Amino acid sequence: MSKSKVYFTDFRCPVGTSITEKLRRLCLAAGIKNIDMENKFVAIKMHFGELGNLAYLRPQYAKCVADIVKEQGGRPFLTDCNTLYPGSRKHALEHMDCANLNGFNPISTGCQVIIADGLKGTDDIEVPVRGGEYVQNAKIGRAIMDADVFISLAHFKGHEATGFGGALKNIGMGCGSRAGKMEQHSSGKCVVNEDLCKGCRKCAKECGSNAITYENNKAHIHEDICKGCGRCIGACGFDAISNATWDANDQLDRKMAEYAWAVVDGRPCFHINIARDISPNCDCHGENDAPILPNIGMFASFDPVALDQASVDACMKAEPLPNSQLADNLAKPDWHYHHDHFLDSNPNVKWKETLQHAEKLGMGSREYELVVLK
Repeated sequence: MSKSKVYFTDFRCPVGTSITEKLRRLCLAAGIKNIDMENKFVAIKMHFGELGNLAYLRPQYAKCVADIVKEQGGRPFLTDCNTLYPGSRKHALEHMDCANLNGFNPISTGCQVIIADGLKGTDDIEVPVRGGEYVQNAKIGRAIMDADVFISLAHFKGHEATGFGGALKNIGMGCGSRAGKMEQHSSGKCVVNEDLCKGCRKCAKECGSNAITYENNKAHIHEDICKGCGRCIGACGFDAISNATWDANDQLDRKMAEYAWAVVDGRPCFHINIARDISPNCDCHGENDAPILPNIGMFASFDPVALDQASVDACMKAEPLPNSQLADNLAKPDWHYHHDHFLDSNPNVKWKETLQHAEKLGMGSREYELVVLK
């Protein structure tokens, strides 16, 4: 596979130039206007940030991208899918409140927010994974697949399970419905913590396989009937239901790549990574630790594999920031130095699996040509 072009610009802004203006120039240079958007629905997939987290991308970045889409006659909307875990984004009402509280609304961004997998995270569509080894049909939020054009706008950062979160994670995990997230994270079944269960029976109402019964007013999930869809996790308001069996991180990374492939395969796509406020963990946390690396810059490409590889490579060249999780680990006298900022920050991760598997599927190339814009 030939080298893909990845366009890059840093955050230096002389007087009279703004970061959003540089982002606009970056997208135009990378060829976003080569996509036919006239009267097309354009999904801009991003992360709205968990309440309490302040590392997520500001809404001004989203507005910049939405404005470019509208200039080309497109109909943009910001989107994400509901979370599998309890939090402030586990159903569409909370999710939209969270987005609004974090600054994402039609006034600030110039377009609507649509939660792609619906009110309860069950509005998905099964999308074939061409060449999939782990997943044959990915469960993707319906609104994302209804869109004519797909744009990924990702906050590039560290991640406690996948090493880093960039375009492939924003697309693969982010576009999965609740059942899709469950499939990527685990092949196991849900269990009930009886100490937390209040016997409200909401989980049983959401169960699509009648796997939940009640004994002594406590929920009980029958493993032989449970399909592992995770709907009960989202339904429980008391955090009493969880998944007890998680796949190894390398399998998670490969499944995530296959989900990303299902989303982008066969339709116009464009991808942007913003590498700033590079926290050690996901924006799904209700907090954000100090950044492990300095702000790097903005990347754009038609190739999400090359884009993530270029973003990783730039991060590896940066010096760790003091008073960070990465610096603290490196300062430990018995620390095994991996010469890998993401692995040294979260030593259980296997992030290379994502890029290798995505390239194997034919999603893109890890070989790239970096075009630097001032």
